[in-house]
Amino acid sequence: MASNTTKEVLHDLSPYLKVYTDGTIERFVVTPSVPPSPEDPTTGVASKDIIVISPEVKARLFLPKLTDSNQKLPVLVYYHGGGFFTDSPYCLSYHRYMNFLAAEAKALIISVEYRLAPEHLLPIAYEDSWTALQWVASHVISNASIEKNPWIIKHGDFGHLYIGGDSAGGNIAHNIVLRAGVEPLLGDVKILGLFLSCPYFWGSKPVGSQSKEDLIGFAYKAWMCVYPSATGGIDNPMINPFAENAPSLSGLACSRLLVCLAGEDAFTPRGILYVETVKKSGWNGDVQLVVVDGEDHDFHVNNPYTKKAKDLIKKLATFISK
Repeated sequence: MASNTTKEVLHDLSPYLKVYTDGTIERFVVTPSVPPSPEDPTTGVASKDIIVISPEVKARLFLPKLTDSNQKLPVLVYYHGGGFFTDSPYCLSYHRYMNFLAAEAKALIISVEYRLAPEHLLPIAYEDSWTALQWVASHVISNASIEKNPWIIKHGDFGHLYIGGDSAGGNIAHNIVLRAGVEPLLGDVKILGLFLSCPYFWGSKPVGSQSKEDLIGFAYKAWMCVYPSATGGIDNPMINPFAENAPSLSGLACSRLLVCLAGEDAFTPRGILYVETVKKSGWNGDVQLVVVDGEDHDFHVNNPYTKKAKDLIKKLATFISK
């Protein structure tokens, strides 16, 4: 690795990774995977790994303990966080979080493994995420050429389809539900609800108490690394839903919205603005905002054992199980 000291750094996302001008990528943090389980010892949730489209798009499925072998459950398609460049459904924090959420909500969860930047630059993660959602929706139609999953066929209640995500996954979830407003899902499946936890939105103009210096920190550097070709840079509508050329939030293709934020999180001012903008947009649905004081970004994923984390997971579960 000593030779890298003489190479020019193009993107520095330390302590996670560096991208060099010659195209090489040096990762410093590799998140270990944990295996799926036929029965999680804490929650009783079963999990298994599937391939949506080989080899690009994968997922881990989570099925809570059933009271009836033919029980129908709400379906949640979930997108993990990690700045578009790290983490997966298979790492301990997300595997554990999905177990807790599936058990609490009594929901069938499809936690999507999209390809990560900078090896696979955006918009690949968005496309993989859309492909996964369309595959889930395909379970309502008769098409022998699409390989379907028995858990989803038997237990999925497509009258209660939810999309959710945290951090970069919240960004993905927002963009996916906007896309569903202009591009229908297979079988004309409808999305009932969307929840965003600590969503990764950014831009070139300060919001709330932010300074201009705040805007060129890690969140800015990460976006420029994972989507260097984005038109408008940090004001591309995919990262800045309030940009002048961004589509109206009235186009969100769901009827229920829950936005969960952490009081100490740098993304929170934009999360609050997101809710205010939705309310003013003419979107015809029910919107809820939860701000958890004294907590920082993704606290409920990183440590789900605290009282505040448990309370937030219960709120999310209540939202999904309605």
